[in-house]
Amino acid sequence: MGAANVVPGVSGGTIALISGIYSKIIEALNAVLSWDTWKELLHGRFKSFWKKIDGWFLVALAIGVVLSVFTLAKLLEYCLAEHPVATWAFFFGLILASAFFMLKAVKGWKLADALLLVAGVALGLLVCTLSPSQTPDNLLFIFICGAIAICTMILPGVSGSFILVVMGKYDYMMSAVSNLDWGVLAVFALGCLVGILAFAKLLHWLLARWERQTMLVLTGFVLGSLVKVWPWANIEDVMPDQIGHLPDLGPAILWCLIGIAFIVAIQLMAQKSSK
Repeated sequence: MGAANVVPGVSGGTIALISGIYSKIIEALNAVLSWDTWKELLHGRFKSFWKKIDGWFLVALAIGVVLSVFTLAKLLEYCLAEHPVATWAFFFGLILASAFFMLKAVKGWKLADALLLVAGVALGLLVCTLSPSQTPDNLLFIFICGAIAICTMILPGVSGSFILVVMGKYDYMMSAVSNLDWGVLAVFALGCLVGILAFAKLLHWLLARWERQTMLVLTGFVLGSLVKVWPWANIEDVMPDQIGHLPDLGPAILWCLIGIAFIVAIQLMAQKSSK
C-alpha cells in the first residue's frame, strides 16, 4: 500500500482490496473512532482495547507503509527530475488503466450512472484547471494537503499521491521525504492523522449506502484529472527549448504501455485471489 500511494495513479485502497484487508482496515479505523472502544482503555482493559482496534494489524500496516514510502521517494524524485516525460507517461498509463477497470466493474448502466460519471469528469477538470501551477509552501497548506491526501489513499481507485499532484505538492513532498525535512513531514503527518480520523466514518457510511454512486463520481474525477498528468503538460518547465513539440514520444508511448500493463497485472492478481 505504501508503494502504491507513492505512485500517482495507483491506489493504496486498491491494493488493500486485492490483498483482502480493505474491510479489516475500515473496521479497525471505525473501532478507533468508537467511544465504546476508548472506554475499555479508560477502565484499564488495555488488552480488550488493543483487540477491538486490531492493534497489531494497524501497527504492522503502518510500519510497512512508512518504510515503503521512504525507500521509493528518492527513486521517484530522480525519475521526475531526469526523465520527466517518461515518468509522467508511466503515471498516465497507470491512471488511464485504473479508470478503465473501474468503469468495467460497473454493470447495468443507467442514465443516472452516466450523469454521475460526467459530473465526476467535470469536477476533475475543474480542479485541475483552477489549481495554480505554484501552490504555497506554508505549513497550513501542507497540513491541508495531508488531510485531503490521506482520505483518498484509502479509497479504492483514487491515488493519494495523485491528489498531491493536483494540489501541486507531489514533488515538494517527495523532496521532503528524501531530504528528511522533519518539520514539513510532521505537519503533513498531523494533517494525515486528522484527515483519516475525520474521514473514516464518512467513508464507511458512503460506501455502505451509495457505493456505486460514490465510485462513479470518483472514476469520473480520475478521468477528468488526466489533464494534470499529461506527459507534456509542464514541458516549458523541464524542456523550455521543446515547447510546441512532443519530445521523447517513443519512450513516452512505451512507458505509458508499461503503466497500463502494470495495472492489468494487478487486476489479474485480484481475479486470481478472489477465486
